[in-house]
Amino acid sequence: MADPLILNDPFAELLQGITQCATCGVEYDAASVPAICPVCADERQYLPPDGVQRWHAPTVESAGIEVVELEERLFALRVDGGVGIGQEAKVLVTDAGNVMVDVPAAITADSVAQVAALGPLRAIIPSHPHMFALQSAWSAALDDAEVWVARADAGWLGRTPEHLRLWDEEETVLPGVVATQLGGHFPGSAVVHWGGGDGRGVLLSGDTIAPNPDGRTATFMYSYPNRIPLSGPVALRVADGAARFAFDRLYGNFAGSILSGAREAVLASAARHAAWTSGEHDDLTGPAGRSD
Repeated sequence: MADPLILNDPFAELLQGITQCATCGVEYDAASVPAICPVCADERQYLPPDGVQRWHAPTVESAGIEVVELEERLFALRVDGGVGIGQEAKVLVTDAGNVMVDVPAAITADSVAQVAALGPLRAIIPSHPHMFALQSAWSAALDDAEVWVARADAGWLGRTPEHLRLWDEEETVLPGVVATQLGGHFPGSAVVHWGGGDGRGVLLSGDTIAPNPDGRTATFMYSYPNRIPLSGPVALRVADGAARFAFDRLYGNFAGSILSGAREAVLASAARHAAWTSGEHDDLTGPAGRSD
C-alpha cells in the first residue's frame, strides 16, 4: 500500500476509504481491496510488466490538474502526474447545468473550485469502466452530482458512489445533452452528444470511438493498449449509432479530437476499419509466402 492519506489536505475527507489501482487509477473501497485489480487483469487493460499489483492511497494534491477551454462552453481537465492512464475529463456547460464526461484519476482543490465556478454540476458520466477513476470523490466535491454508470458495466465498480444512477441504452441527461450506449469497447460503452455552443453538434466519445493522431479519422478497438481491434460489423454498428446524431466535432477521452466534419469522418473510418479487418486489402500487405 502507498503512503497513508495526508489528513490535512483540503477536502481530505472526500478520499477517506478510497484506494486506487496505481496502474489504471480506478477507485476501490479501501476496506475490501481485491488481490488483483479486475480492470487491469482484463485483456483490455494490463497488469504491470513485473506482475506486481500496486495500490495508491490518493491525496487531494497528488497530481496537478489544468482546466483548459477547448471551445465555447466545453472544458478539459488535463492531469499532470499521479497514477493511472492519464485520461482527460470533459466538462460541458449548459444553461440547465453542467456535465462531466469521463473522470480524472486525480483531484485538486483548485480544479474543483474551477469546475464549480463554471456552474452547478448535474451529472458525472464515465464512458466505460477504465474511466471510473475518482468518481466518488468528484461527486462528493461537487454537491453530490449523480454518477451515471451503464448498468451493463456496473459489475466493474470497485466502489459504489453514494449518488449512483444506473442507466440503460439512451437518456437525455439535460436539455440538449443525450447519453447513449453504443457498446464495442465495453458492452455499456457510451458517448455523449451535445448541440455545442454554435449548434453544429459535439460528440464526446470516450474510448467508444477514438480519434486518431491525424485529427481526421477514428478507430474502433476492443483493447487500445493491447491493440485488439473490434470486428468490422461492430465498428460499423458503433459508427451508425453515433451517426444518428448531427455533430461537427468529436473529442475522445485523451487529447485527440476531430475538429470538423466529424460525423462523416466516423462513418468513413468505420468503413475503412471494416475493409481492413475483413481482409479486403490483404494484397497490400506483401507476399503471402509459401509452404513447402
